[in-house]
Amino acid sequence: MTVQLVHTEQAPAAIGPYSQATIAGGFLFTAGQIALDPATMQIKEGGVVAQAEQVMANLTAVLAQAGCSWDDAVRTTVYLHDMADFPRVNEVYARALGNARPARSTVQVSALPRGVLVEIDAIAKVG
Repeated sequence: MTVQLVHTEQAPAAIGPYSQATIAGGFLFTAGQIALDPATMQIKEGGVVAQAEQVMANLTAVLAQAGCSWDDAVRTTVYLHDMADFPRVNEVYARALGNARPARSTVQVSALPRGVLVEIDAIAKVG
C-alpha cells in the first residue's frame, strides 16, 4: 500500500515532523488542526468560537486539497481544553459540516499545542 502526502497552502504548514494529511487505502487521514491562520501562522484570537471556525476552515482546505468534502468524512475527533466549550464548538462544527454526519468522538484534554482551546482531526473516504 502506498501512502500519499497531502499539502495545501490554504491550511497551516506542519510545525513538526508530520504531514497535514496522508492518503492510504482509499482514505484521507488528517493531522489534528488547531487555530493557526495559514497566512500568518499565528493563533486565531477571539476565544473558542473564533478558534473553532479557523480549525474547521483549515480542515475544509485539507479535505479539498485531497478532492474531498465534509460529505466524504467518516470520522472526526474533537479535542477540547474545556468541555464547557462543547455547545459553542458544536455550533461551529455543525455549520461547517452542513448535512454531513461523520461519526465523532469529543474528549476533554489537559492541554493542547500552543495553548489553543480546540483541535480537530478527520478521516474521509477518497474518490
